[in-house]
Amino acid sequence: MSRTVWTVIGVIVAVIVAWFLVDVLFSLLWFIGKLAIVAVVAVVVFLVLRNLMRPSDEQKSIER
Repeated sequence: MSRTVWTVIGVIVAVIVAWFLVDVLFSLLWFIGKLAIVAVVAVVVFLVLRNLMRPSDEQKSIER
């Protein structure tokens, strides 16, 4: 009987630990995915802003 009780307690503890580890893992994966998306969007915004701030060829020819 004592082995059965310890087995049940072991299973419950294993499920609790697994639940915690999976939660941490998914949180970490979501953070990494979100960070990657933010990096891609930041690069796109940077390139768009750089192209908007760069003087066009028409403005260069007018200034000369």
